[in-house]
Amino acid sequence: MADDSELAFAPWDPAFLADPYPAYAELRGRGRILHYAPTDQWLVPHHADVSALLRDRRLGRTYQHRFSHEDFGRTAPPVEHEPFHTLNDHGMLDLEPPDHTRIRRLVSKAFTPRTVERLKPYVEELAGELVVGLVEAGGGDLLADVAEPLPVAVIAEMLGIPEADRGQLRPWSADICGMYELNPGEDTAAKAVRASVEFSEYLRELIAARRKEPGEDLISGLIAAHDEGDRLTEQEMISTAVLLLNAGHEATVNATVNGWWALFRNPEQLATLRADHSLVPSAVEELMRYDTPLQLFERWVLDEIEIDGVTVPRGAEVAMLFGSANHDPGVFPEPERLDLTRKDNPHISFSAGIHYCIGAPLARIELAASMRALLEQAPSLTLAAEPERKPNFVIRGLKGLSVEVG
Repeated sequence: MADDSELAFAPWDPAFLADPYPAYAELRGRGRILHYAPTDQWLVPHHADVSALLRDRRLGRTYQHRFSHEDFGRTAPPVEHEPFHTLNDHGMLDLEPPDHTRIRRLVSKAFTPRTVERLKPYVEELAGELVVGLVEAGGGDLLADVAEPLPVAVIAEMLGIPEADRGQLRPWSADICGMYELNPGEDTAAKAVRASVEFSEYLRELIAARRKEPGEDLISGLIAAHDEGDRLTEQEMISTAVLLLNAGHEATVNATVNGWWALFRNPEQLATLRADHSLVPSAVEELMRYDTPLQLFERWVLDEIEIDGVTVPRGAEVAMLFGSANHDPGVFPEPERLDLTRKDNPHISFSAGIHYCIGAPLARIELAASMRALLEQAPSLTLAAEPERKPNFVIRGLKGLSVEVG
């Protein structure tokens, strides 16, 4: 097991953030599980182990269904952070069965393949309109003009959030998601708490309005399910809506800009894609693998586990490195090479097990729709300026992506 000082893992180093993949290769060479003292986490860099642990019920997204903070050897969060944790801890991503099962069963009705397929014409039309605007302007910021408004509008439409209110969603989401980074500071926590309070108050008022006048949206559906006996507390409804809004666009936005930045850096692959639009589905999968929007996913060890002769005790936190798993040469031949024709691509970008991304089918439709619209309507799209990467590690993205349309 490597000493911390020997590890290439440096999640606050700008050079590492710019390109963490060489460091991941070094981590994989050092072992299957490595302790990292600055975050007191056990890093898991190999695809097989990440895949197995995501399905291992000895690990959980929470421990509070079985243990108190004291019993688990952990300190309770500061009282002033309570609004964030109340919001976060009642969403299904941070719940374990039976609560996770109950909520996911209700929400999954909105994300069945048939339901999502019905959204496809709306998604494609909206993607086309956004790209038309970009083309007419001669270019712009691909993030702000296309990548961001598309998934925000789609998930907001599904939830029934009025168009006039949607401008608040992305700032709230960004502030809340800051807490998912490693060792967030007090400024980050204060922003997340404020956003949690404001977002929760907004949704509480929206739920009250939908109780009086139900619609065809998901929030109305959750209210109806509750009234019919599938119990969902108001806090669970609020937390579920926030989770769907955050997860429903955060990864898609970052996958879009990360993907196009990768294409601009690999012009031969971009030329291949422009020559053959039938490659769009495999391109979407490969770009999500190549520069993974969610780099790390955490689990608590509920019952002692052993990996490669290393005992990881109950109470420890395991950090599964999705970005590293997606570049494991044992699974992906020549992982550092972008190959839009890659056939066998079991990337782990959507997670696995009971917490597999419920919105994965919708994300794929959104990513494919914006890519096709850009290929068809902006075939000469070029990079206008070198992008600046966000100073985040866990959620990997760019501050913007300036492009020109010739």
